[in-house]
Amino acid sequence: MKVSEVMTAPPVCVAPDATLVEVARLMAESAVGSVLVVEDGALHGIVTDRDLVVRGLGGGLDARARADAIMSARVVTVEAVEDLEAAYRAFRRTGVRRLPVLDAGRVVGVLAIDDLFLDLFRRFADLLGPVAWSVLQEPPGPSQEAGATG
Repeated sequence: MKVSEVMTAPPVCVAPDATLVEVARLMAESAVGSVLVVEDGALHGIVTDRDLVVRGLGGGLDARARADAIMSARVVTVEAVEDLEAAYRAFRRTGVRRLPVLDAGRVVGVLAIDDLFLDLFRRFADLLGPVAWSVLQEPPGPSQEAGATG
């Protein structure tokens, strides 16, 4: 399975000069825990909810401070065409929880660890569906063959 099949798209993005208030408001409206900082289609960084709290408020910055003041500029990315195994390796190697997804250098989505969990849960449900159905069709208690005495 490819990264593009599991990622969240389109990504939520802001310009580097967006204020912390704008970033927080956009995160709340979009129900996301991070935004990508993008300018002219190029990824400059990522701002997470933790960045807002620790580097922003905790760092004494004003709510009108710019997103690029608190963003993480060294961003680990993954390509949309890559197999999910590449994303698993990136998550294990780096300890990040979100990976911006690129296609020919352009930001096209975000892959979060939560997206991988959802994919795993869907796969388990697909596997368990037929098993659960066969269990539901069997009568409760011991089978007739096992308990038959003459």
